Amino acid sequence: MENNSRKQKFEYKGSLAEYQTVAKNLYVKYEQDKFTAYQNYLYKRALYGLNGLTQDELAKTCEKKRHRINKVYIKGQNVINLYKQKLTIAYTNILFETLFPNSPITDYLLNETDTDVNFKNTLNFKDLNIKKDDIIRIFIEEGVLPKNFMSLTNKPNELPRLKNQKL
Repeated sequence: MENNSRKQKFEYKGSLAEYQTVAKNLYVKYEQDKFTAYQNYLYKRALYGLNGLTQDELAKTCEKKRHRINKVYIKGQNVINLYKQKLTIAYTNILFETLFPNSPITDYLLNETDTDVNFKNTLNFKDLNIKKDDIIRIFIEEGVLPKNFMSLTNKPNELPRLKNQKL
């Protein structure tokens, strides 16, 4: 008897429509960026390397192309690391300049703006307020992504090859 009374407390015998307050035909809108699918593909490949490819793409990719992708990935990681170091130096300089304006250590830190390629900056993009547009701009400047990246729409191999073939 005690088991039935407990069960009745937790069972609901009405309709769920009483509790639903959201309209039924709403769709979730995801944030979309201004880049095409091919631009996003190149960006992912540069930022994540072989991890940015699907298993199917990875299986179809030849060894030379994997090597090229890995080379671009390593160059991109080095570029990002140096950029993160520069941002970190700028933020710490502002912090020390604000909190300790007349300290000798502040003068020393403000004069030291060198980056180290052997040091790995482990701060994430969110902490440093780095956006996708910033990364793309840096990748284009440093040659990780092509100079015409912003105008790319289709994969070059998917473009029409014959004069009479239409887009």
